[in-house]
This record gives sequence, structure tokens and C-alpha cells, in this order.
Amino acid sequence: MTDTMKHIVLASRPDGAPTAANFRLEESAVPTPGDGEVLVRVHYMSLDPYMRGRMDDAKSYAAPVPIGGTMEGGAVGEVIASNSPNFKPGDFAFGMFGWATHGVQPAKMLRKVDPAQAPITTSLGVLGMPGFTGWQGLMEYGRPKAGETLVVAAATGPVGSMVGQIAKAHGLRVVGIAGGADKCATAKDHFGFDECLDHRAYPDAKSLSAALKEACPKGIDIYFENVGGKVLEAVIPLMNPFGRIPICGMIAWYNAGGLGANAAEQALTAPKLWRTILVNFLSVNGFIISNHWANFPNFLKEVAPKVADGSIAVQEDITEGLENAPQAFMDLLTGGNNGKAIVKVI
Repeated sequence: MTDTMKHIVLASRPDGAPTAANFRLEESAVPTPGDGEVLVRVHYMSLDPYMRGRMDDAKSYAAPVPIGGTMEGGAVGEVIASNSPNFKPGDFAFGMFGWATHGVQPAKMLRKVDPAQAPITTSLGVLGMPGFTGWQGLMEYGRPKAGETLVVAAATGPVGSMVGQIAKAHGLRVVGIAGGADKCATAKDHFGFDECLDHRAYPDAKSLSAALKEACPKGIDIYFENVGGKVLEAVIPLMNPFGRIPICGMIAWYNAGGLGANAAEQALTAPKLWRTILVNFLSVNGFIISNHWANFPNFLKEVAPKVADGSIAVQEDITEGLENAPQAFMDLLTGGNNGKAIVKVI
């Protein structure tokens, strides 16, 4: 076993969109696991939009990554040393090891991954936090009913694709919004959406809203919010009475800084938004998936067999090499990925 590891640290806080200068690749000694801890050699690590928020020094539900600290993130790899009876060398485990080739975590913070059940990469996406986020947010806050219409943006990402596929299984009409004709084709042909609109083909919210109206002739009952921005502005006028909006993310605003708080004011003003919520009796629920981990076993029980038999489709976008993680992450924030963004570390 090598004595050194590599990890990517936050070199500086971004002013707007991250750049390569905000990251730094460093080497250090491989950590030694303490009592009850496990050392893992990372095979794959996850890239997720929430990581952009961790780069800002702003008040949030989680602490920011400190300058010089390893970038935060989930990863899966092989156990190479264990001081816990629950893990042995050769096991595979998921944990918050960060952007690194190795990591140590308490065994109680890890989840054992069975490569015989599904490829270990699925623990980062469809059978991990993103897939669980889509399933939990839709079922608890979307409350889908057969015959309704659902709209979800970032439709081919791991959250959006889960939302769409679960909604279809419950008998809803599913309309996706994605960035590019190829992604829209993926949403329909691979994930089974009824329709998908390329938001880049519409110069403003008004024209996108007109296209959405055609795609959703009965209005919109559920809008699963992943992006904010122009898409939110286009959707709001089409919401049906008693509609539901689970708020998962606002990726269109993240690069403005301040966890989106520094985004420029748009045409959808607060009075217009709040009035629409009021007169249409809308339910708007923000949620953070870390508050729902007790339900994760139920998610796996329902969804893992569907992934195994192919009734839940999977798409992964894998970048090779830890050193390429910053560029892959920057691409993710501008829609450059097609599927779950993952970095192959070895």
C-alpha cells in the first residue's frame, strides 16, 4: 500500500463561477484509522451541485469547506484497513471521503456497498443520495396522483431522472426540461418522459412558458424545482390550483455566490410569486435530504430491485482522474454533463 494520497483542496473562494484557480491538488500521508474507524481506497467519487454552496462562506444548513480543506463529497471504494467488526479489507463502502484517493471515516458513518447487487457507481447516483433525493422529495412533498402532470428540470440528471421515472410509474404525464437537444432525446428515449423541452432553445421565460403550455395542456400539478431562474419563471403561471412545488435546488443561481442570494433580480418578483402561491393554494416545500435518512432503507427496498431489472434506467457521466475533477465540476454547473457526474479515481 502506498504511503501517500492525493486530494483536492479549496484554494480560494470563487467570485461567481468557480475557476481552476479555486482548486489545488495536494499530496499528504495516507491517514491511519483510529478506534472504530475504516480506511478506504477511493475508486469513484461523486460530483453534485450542492458542492458549489460549500465553496461560499455563507450561512447554510452545513458548514463551508475551509480554505485549504479537502473538497467535500461522497465517494465509494475498497476497505484496506479496518478497526471495526462491521467492515473487513476487501469490502466496499460509501462515505463522505471528499475529493481524494483515500479517506478515513468512523464505521458508523459508512454504508456497505455490495458489488453483486449493482455496480458500485450506483451508490453515488441512482441508489445513493441523488436518487433518494428525487424519490423522497416527489413522494413526500409532490404527492403524485395518476392523471396529473409533472414538470422537472435538469431532467437527465440523477435527481430529475428519478423524479420523472417514479412519476411515470404512478401514472403521471411527465415533461422534462433540459439543456440541449441530446439531453431531451435522452429524457424521452432512455428515461421514458412524455416530452422534454430544451430551455436553451427559448430566449426568455415567456417563450419557454408558451412551449410548456403546449406540452402541458392540462396545466402543471407538480413542479419539482431543481434549477430556479428562467424555468421557474416559465412554470409558475401554469401551476394548477392545489399544485405542489418541492424545492430541491436552484442551480441556475449558484454561481452568483452567497448560495444564490447574490443572483440578479428577475422578472418573477416576490409579489407576483407570492400572489400566485396564494390564489392557487400551492404547497411549496423546501427540503434537505439529510433530514430524511431514516427513510433511506425504504427507498432502497423499493428502488434497488427496479434498477436491477431495468425498470429504472441509469445514465452515468464518468470522468477519469482525480486531477480532472475541478473541470468536470465546473462543467456540471453549466450543464456540461449528461447523466450522473462521477469521477473515476482509480
